[in-house]
Amino acid sequence: MLQEYLKLNKNVLAAFAASIAVSAVVAHLLSDQADYLNTTYTTIVDYVIYFSVFTGMFYLDNRKKYHLESGATDTVKLKHDLKKLITSMGIAEVVYTVARWALQYYFLTINYDAYLASIVSQAISTIIYLIILNAIVKITRLYKDGN
Repeated sequence: MLQEYLKLNKNVLAAFAASIAVSAVVAHLLSDQADYLNTTYTTIVDYVIYFSVFTGMFYLDNRKKYHLESGATDTVKLKHDLKKLITSMGIAEVVYTVARWALQYYFLTINYDAYLASIVSQAISTIIYLIILNAIVKITRLYKDGN
């Protein structure tokens, strides 16, 4: 069970690391845009990179978990786990998005460099995201019941 939490958090952190780097570059490249546009475009890029990396890593870590001895996929277990994971991530994503957008916009309005506003807002929001995600994963018992 602890190993599953560690894999999930490893995937989340690796995906955020990739999205932080790319988002900072995009924020810098768009630094001549209005603060709300820079923040919005950077957040969109953040999501594209994050979900691309996370999905790939999560698949690689769990591709054998749902295979039956017959070679078929245990679709019941897969659907059950995906519902819990999507619920957990969905709630955490809403909080993350609001915090990240508000923080980056705030940092831009107080004249942080665009790349720094992106990095700092994303780092703070990532910590909040991880706390919420892990709490909800525990509440939904994603890694209980033999998972």
